[in-house]
Amino acid sequence: QVQLAESGGGLVQAGDSLRLSCAVSGGTVSNFAMAWFRQAPGKEREFVAAISRTFSITYYADSVKGRFTISRDNAKNTVSLQMNILKPEDTAVYYCASGNQFYTPNDYRAQESYSYWGQGTQVTVSS
Repeated sequence: QVQLAESGGGLVQAGDSLRLSCAVSGGTVSNFAMAWFRQAPGKEREFVAAISRTFSITYYADSVKGRFTISRDNAKNTVSLQMNILKPEDTAVYYCASGNQFYTPNDYRAQESYSYWGQGTQVTVSS
């Protein structure tokens, strides 16, 4: 059974940086497409970033493009999300997800494409 465990969340000020990490167990990160989603209080969970299994093609939500970077470390079996220039609106619980059935670029942005999810890590950005 694949399990995902996020870490690295915390309380930061606007403009700061934070790096989230997702450790994969029970599977190999190189065999999956990996993604980050987030859910702010009172809002639906939304797509943040994804990286494809082959060629490590990356996808980003418009709201984080240019500020966030998703990457994969096959040796450590982890995926990370480097978050720069954080804004109060980035405050949310961030979830790591993995899957392996993707056919179009839009599939990477859809929650239903992902089979495994972590428990989430809280990111709070104060103004």
